[in-house]
Formats: sequence, structure tokens, C-alpha cells
Amino acid sequence: MPRSAPPTPCTTTFGTAQVIVHNSESSMAAAAAHDAAALIEAAQASRGHARIMVGTGNSQLALISSLTRRGVVDWQRVTAFHMDEYVGIAPNHPASFRNWLRVRVAEKCHPAAVHYMAGDAVTIQAEIQRYSELLAAGPLDVAFVGFGENGHIAFNDPPSADFSDQAVVKVVTLDEACRRQQVGEGHFKDVASVPMRALTVTCSALFAARAWICCVPERRKAAAVRAALEGPISTACPASIVRRHPNARVFLDPDSAALLSLPADQPA
Repeated sequence: MPRSAPPTPCTTTFGTAQVIVHNSESSMAAAAAHDAAALIEAAQASRGHARIMVGTGNSQLALISSLTRRGVVDWQRVTAFHMDEYVGIAPNHPASFRNWLRVRVAEKCHPAAVHYMAGDAVTIQAEIQRYSELLAAGPLDVAFVGFGENGHIAFNDPPSADFSDQAVVKVVTLDEACRRQQVGEGHFKDVASVPMRALTVTCSALFAARAWICCVPERRKAAAVRAALEGPISTACPASIVRRHPNARVFLDPDSAALLSLPADQPA
């Protein structure tokens, strides 16, 4: 089935990142899925198989829904990973990112392999080693990287983010802003219910992915988008590293782009 091109959006660049502002979240997601499918197909044409890392936050719902509905991806030649998981949470917990990936990707598309990060492993250090080895076994062709309200990528919150991290996966303590976001998105009833610690793929391991597709919708992300694209490139806003990635595309809607200083001829 041939891919149909998405409508022409407003496009600009910040650093090396291409930033595309669409007129709605649905058109943003469709365009991101279009580009993601092309990246997956290119990897499969080159090596026969694609390895992807799926962000599992609310901001990725529309993208993943659009991508999994598309008839052009050969999922039997895709291996999928996720970025993070709460320490101590069961795989069937409604807020578990394993559960998110299983329900929205594995059971819909049946990829060749889906590698889950076990936050409830008996020995967390052994799980870190296991998942790090799986990631090191081959390149990541595309990572779907969302921006947190505090500017985090995966669970690399500002206090724990390290752009030169030597680790591939590590344990982090979630900061207060991140934990409040999880409550605001409806995953937990209150901040006290949000686990204090999580496993996360590090900033440097995320950066090693050959391409980033960043879908960042909604007004609550506008301040983080502005910090990431117009503020200093620093771990105070981990998402700012997107401006150094050699192949990153950031997809925004009018609400998330509302605080950007866009060119006059390309309004949000």
C-alpha cells in the first residue's frame, strides 16, 4: 500500500533539529507516523530488520495509534524496546510501561520481538545488565522521544540527566515535577502512589539512535518545548539535546508551540 504524503506543515529548525508545527494533534501524529514508517522501511531495506524504541507516555498515544494502523510497516521485521519502567511495578499494573507497550504495540502489530524492561526484577542490577546487552546488540534505527513537562527524556529528569553518561540503562530517582505529571495524566491517584524510582535508558543511549521522532502535543508541554528549543542546551532541560541530534524531527501542535518565537511567515 503506497504512503500518502501528509499536508504541508509550518517547518523551521532549531540547531540541527527540524521542527514541524501542525494545525492539530491528529495531523501532527499522522505526519510523524508517516516519517516513522519511512525510517523503519529504510532500515529494513538496508539490513532486513528495524529496531525501534517506543516512548510510552500519553503524548505518544496518537502517534503510535496512527503508526500501528498504517498498512505499510512490516512488523514481522521489527524489534521493539521501551525507554523506562517504574521500579517495583508489576507488568499488569495500569501505569506499567510494559503494559502500555504490550497493549498498544505487541498485541496489535505482533512485531518479531518486543523486549520489556522488568522494573519488578528480583535483582535490578541484573536487569540493567540484561537490557543494556539487548540494546547493545544492534543499532536503534528510530526512537520515539517525548518531552516531559520538566523537560525530561525517558525518565532522565534534570537532576539525574547526563549527556555523557557511560551507562546504557540506570536507576534514577524521579523528581517531584515528574511524579506530579504522572498523577496529572491519570496514571496514579496521588503523588504518594507514584514510585520514587525508575529504570531508564540514559540520555547518551537515546542520543545514539539513528533518528528521533519527537511528538510533543498539548499546552502543558509549551514551556518545556520553549526551554528545549530556545533555552540553553543543558541537563536543566534534558530535551534540549535534541538540537544536537543529527537526525531529529520534532512534531508540535499549536498549543505546544505557543511559546516559541517562530518566524513571522510560519505562525504556530
